[in-house]
Amino acid sequence: MVGKRTDYLSWDEYFMAVALLSGHRSKDPNTQVGACVANPQNKIVGVGYNGFPWGCSDDELPWEREGTYLETKYPYVCHAELNAVLNSITADLQGARIYVALFPCNECTKVIIQCGIKEIIYLSDKYKDTDSVRASKIMLDRARIPYRQFFPDRESILLRFFP
Repeated sequence: MVGKRTDYLSWDEYFMAVALLSGHRSKDPNTQVGACVANPQNKIVGVGYNGFPWGCSDDELPWEREGTYLETKYPYVCHAELNAVLNSITADLQGARIYVALFPCNECTKVIIQCGIKEIIYLSDKYKDTDSVRASKIMLDRARIPYRQFFPDRESILLRFFP
Protein backbone atom coordinates (compact mmCIF):
# COMPACT_ATOMS: atom_id res chain seq x y z
CA MET A 1 0.00 0.00 0.00
CA VAL A 2 1.27 3.47 -0.91
CA GLY A 3 0.80 6.30 1.58
CA LYS A 4 -0.18 9.85 0.80
CA ARG A 5 2.31 12.36 -0.56
CA THR A 6 4.37 14.12 2.06
CA ASP A 7 5.77 16.96 -0.06
CA TYR A 8 2.47 18.79 -0.61
CA LEU A 9 2.22 22.55 -0.04
CA SER A 10 1.31 23.95 3.36
CA TRP A 11 -1.54 26.47 3.43
CA ASP A 12 0.96 29.32 3.83
CA GLU A 13 3.03 28.07 0.87
CA TYR A 14 -0.09 27.64 -1.26
CA PHE A 15 -1.55 31.08 -0.60
CA MET A 16 1.81 32.85 -0.89
CA ALA A 17 2.43 31.03 -4.19
CA VAL A 18 -0.95 32.28 -5.46
CA ALA A 19 0.00 35.81 -4.39
CA LEU A 20 3.36 35.58 -6.17
CA LEU A 21 1.76 34.08 -9.29
CA SER A 22 -0.79 36.92 -9.32
CA GLY A 23 2.07 39.41 -9.29
CA HIS A 24 3.19 38.05 -12.65
CA ARG A 25 0.10 39.74 -14.17
CA SER A 26 1.52 43.16 -13.26
CA LYS A 27 2.84 45.26 -16.13
CA ASP A 28 5.00 47.36 -13.81
CA PRO A 29 8.55 47.11 -15.20
CA ASN A 30 10.14 47.43 -11.73
CA THR A 31 7.94 45.88 -9.08
CA GLN A 32 5.47 43.05 -9.50
CA VAL A 33 3.43 42.51 -6.35
CA GLY A 34 0.58 40.08 -5.85
CA ALA A 35 -1.83 39.47 -2.99
CA CYS A 36 -4.15 36.63 -2.02
CA VAL A 37 -6.97 36.77 0.55
CA ALA A 38 -7.96 33.50 2.22
CA ASN A 39 -10.98 33.17 4.49
CA PRO A 40 -10.98 31.24 7.80
CA GLN A 41 -12.04 28.08 5.92
CA ASN A 42 -8.88 28.29 3.74
CA LYS A 43 -10.79 29.29 0.63
CA ILE A 44 -9.34 31.92 -1.68
CA VAL A 45 -11.79 34.81 -1.79
CA GLY A 46 -9.69 37.47 -3.52
CA VAL A 47 -6.53 37.98 -5.54
CA GLY A 48 -4.89 41.08 -6.95
CA TYR A 49 -1.74 42.60 -8.37
CA ASN A 50 -0.38 46.11 -8.76
CA GLY A 51 -1.58 47.98 -11.82
CA PHE A 52 -3.56 50.91 -13.13
CA PRO A 53 -7.33 51.22 -12.58
CA TRP A 54 -9.73 49.80 -15.15
CA GLY A 55 -10.00 52.02 -18.19
CA CYS A 56 -6.59 53.65 -17.61
CA SER A 57 -4.24 52.57 -20.38
CA ASP A 58 -0.95 50.93 -19.39
CA ASP A 59 0.50 52.51 -22.53
CA GLU A 60 -0.57 56.09 -21.78
CA LEU A 61 0.17 56.51 -18.07
CA PRO A 62 3.76 56.61 -16.83
CA TRP A 63 5.65 53.70 -15.25
CA GLU A 64 8.55 55.89 -14.10
CA ARG A 65 9.71 55.81 -10.48
CA GLU A 66 11.37 59.24 -10.52
CA GLY A 67 10.36 62.67 -11.79
CA THR A 68 7.58 65.07 -10.92
CA TYR A 69 4.76 63.32 -9.08
CA LEU A 70 2.28 63.31 -11.98
CA GLU A 71 4.96 61.93 -14.30
CA THR A 72 5.53 58.86 -12.10
CA LYS A 73 3.44 55.74 -11.56
CA TYR A 74 2.69 56.53 -7.91
CA PRO A 75 -0.49 58.63 -8.20
CA TYR A 76 -2.04 56.08 -10.57
CA VAL A 77 -1.14 52.54 -9.47
CA CYS A 78 -3.55 50.48 -7.38
CA HIS A 79 -1.61 48.18 -5.07
CA ALA A 80 -2.09 44.42 -4.99
CA GLU A 81 -3.71 44.45 -1.54
CA LEU A 82 -6.32 47.00 -2.57
CA ASN A 83 -7.09 45.04 -5.74
CA ALA A 84 -7.34 41.75 -3.82
CA VAL A 85 -9.93 43.30 -1.49
CA LEU A 86 -11.82 44.99 -4.33
CA ASN A 87 -11.74 41.78 -6.40
CA SER A 88 -13.04 39.71 -3.50
CA ILE A 89 -15.99 37.43 -4.24
CA THR A 90 -17.51 38.35 -0.87
CA ALA A 91 -18.07 41.54 1.06
CA ASP A 92 -17.42 39.66 4.30
CA LEU A 93 -13.68 39.44 4.87
CA GLN A 94 -13.99 39.19 8.65
CA GLY A 95 -11.29 36.92 10.01
CA ALA A 96 -9.55 36.48 6.65
CA ARG A 97 -5.79 36.48 6.08
CA ILE A 98 -3.96 38.36 3.35
CA TYR A 99 -0.78 37.01 1.79
CA VAL A 100 1.38 39.59 0.04
CA ALA A 101 4.84 39.76 -1.48
CA LEU A 102 5.72 43.11 0.16
CA PHE A 103 4.69 44.49 3.54
CA PRO A 104 1.63 46.71 2.91
CA CYS A 105 1.90 50.49 2.69
CA ASN A 106 -0.10 52.68 5.07
CA GLU A 107 -2.92 53.23 2.55
CA CYS A 108 -3.41 49.51 1.92
CA THR A 109 -3.15 48.85 5.65
CA LYS A 110 -6.14 51.13 6.22
CA VAL A 111 -8.14 49.06 3.72
CA ILE A 112 -6.99 45.79 5.31
CA ILE A 113 -8.03 46.95 8.78
CA GLN A 114 -11.35 48.41 7.66
CA CYS A 115 -12.50 45.29 5.78
CA GLY A 116 -11.90 42.98 8.74
CA ILE A 117 -8.82 41.05 7.64
CA LYS A 118 -7.25 39.67 10.81
CA GLU A 119 -3.72 38.67 9.77
CA ILE A 120 -1.06 39.76 7.27
CA ILE A 121 1.51 37.30 5.99
CA TYR A 122 4.24 38.95 3.93
CA LEU A 123 7.34 37.73 2.14
CA SER A 124 9.55 40.83 2.09
CA ASP A 125 9.84 43.86 4.34
CA LYS A 126 12.41 45.69 2.22
CA TYR A 127 10.76 49.07 2.82
CA LYS A 128 10.63 48.65 6.62
CA ASP A 129 12.53 51.89 7.18
CA THR A 130 10.02 54.03 5.26
CA ASP A 131 7.46 56.18 7.03
CA SER A 132 4.70 54.39 5.10
CA VAL A 133 5.56 50.97 6.52
CA ARG A 134 6.25 52.41 9.97
CA ALA A 135 2.76 53.95 9.92
CA SER A 136 1.33 50.59 8.81
CA LYS A 137 2.89 48.81 11.76
CA ILE A 138 1.68 51.47 14.20
CA MET A 139 -1.90 51.07 12.94
CA LEU A 140 -1.73 47.26 12.92
CA ASP A 141 -0.32 47.14 16.44
CA ARG A 142 -3.02 49.48 17.74
CA ALA A 143 -5.73 47.52 15.93
CA ARG A 144 -4.21 44.30 17.34
CA ILE A 145 -3.85 42.75 13.90
CA PRO A 146 -0.90 40.37 13.75
CA TYR A 147 1.57 40.33 10.90
CA ARG A 148 4.33 37.85 10.26
CA GLN A 149 6.98 37.26 7.72
CA PHE A 150 6.69 34.06 5.71
CA PHE A 151 9.79 31.88 5.59
CA PRO A 152 9.25 29.07 3.08
CA ASP A 153 10.56 25.57 3.64
CA ARG A 154 11.37 25.28 -0.06
CA GLU A 155 13.22 27.63 -2.37
CA SER A 156 10.87 27.36 -5.32
CA ILE A 157 7.79 25.74 -6.79
CA LEU A 158 7.90 24.64 -10.41
CA LEU A 159 4.75 25.01 -12.51
CA ARG A 160 4.51 23.15 -15.80
CA PHE A 161 1.73 23.69 -18.31
CA PHE A 162 2.37 20.26 -19.79
CA PRO A 163 3.50 17.18 -17.79
